[in-house]
Amino acid sequence: MESIEFEKPGTVEEAISLLQGASGKAKILAGGTDLLVQLRAHMIDPSVIIDIKHIEETRALTKNSDGSYTIGAAVAGAEAGDREDITKDWPGVIESWELIGSTQVQGRASLGGNLCNASPAGDSVPAMVAASMTANIAGPNGRRTIPVEDVTVSPGRTSLEKGEFIVSLNLPARPLRGGDAYLRLIPRTEMDIAVVGCAVALTLDDAGTVKTAKVSLGAVAATVLIVEDAAKAIIGTKLDAAAMAALDSACQAACKPIDDKRGTIEYRTKIAGVLGRRAVTIAAQRAGEK
Repeated sequence: MESIEFEKPGTVEEAISLLQGASGKAKILAGGTDLLVQLRAHMIDPSVIIDIKHIEETRALTKNSDGSYTIGAAVAGAEAGDREDITKDWPGVIESWELIGSTQVQGRASLGGNLCNASPAGDSVPAMVAASMTANIAGPNGRRTIPVEDVTVSPGRTSLEKGEFIVSLNLPARPLRGGDAYLRLIPRTEMDIAVVGCAVALTLDDAGTVKTAKVSLGAVAATVLIVEDAAKAIIGTKLDAAAMAALDSACQAACKPIDDKRGTIEYRTKIAGVLGRRAVTIAAQRAGEK
């Protein structure tokens, strides 16, 4: 086994320089909860590991004056879970984040790392997508911001170009009468990979009618799906039986799952509709409480 260099840049520019000079074999360490497992299993063989936790931007979780949040790519789930503001505003996002691993893992697990691991079953990604989060990317050609759903292009592969890495993520301000939720099904009671995951973010008008909605599914396709037909099924309704049935059907129709030891195609497809109904119900209840 060849030796691996370990670098701890203190600035974004230094990290970019290290990435550019690594001949494509560099790996970013944000939380490291996926990276270390992959190293031990000999799934990856990087020439250099670049720890971005010493860059101030990657470690800050800030509520901005407009009510939005900027979340550093290396902020740990345990840190966010201790914040009353973000847990109140976006409980679904925080719940998805806190499902990543054990209590010990939560001390390191980051949204940036979970996103760039590019697993179809990553728990935080559907919730980030439903919440319309964006990623702030830095690279040799400057900075750019893209929707979270545009980061992952296939299992294990992102759209990031050579020399680029995610510095932080943007979480919008909670809309008036807005609510979100994330649910997943796993074979065990905890610390398992999602068979299906579903996230919903919606808003209600004063009469309790759904004004806007975004529904996303994880673990049922190569990347997280945005199910527009599911959102259309409930917008303009008070989530009556017909609307919920249409939502269920839309979630099932969008699925493109695989058979594996955790679930069959038929089972995953059915569960997507069930979780869609439940997540919408929870999100609407939360929207009505605010």
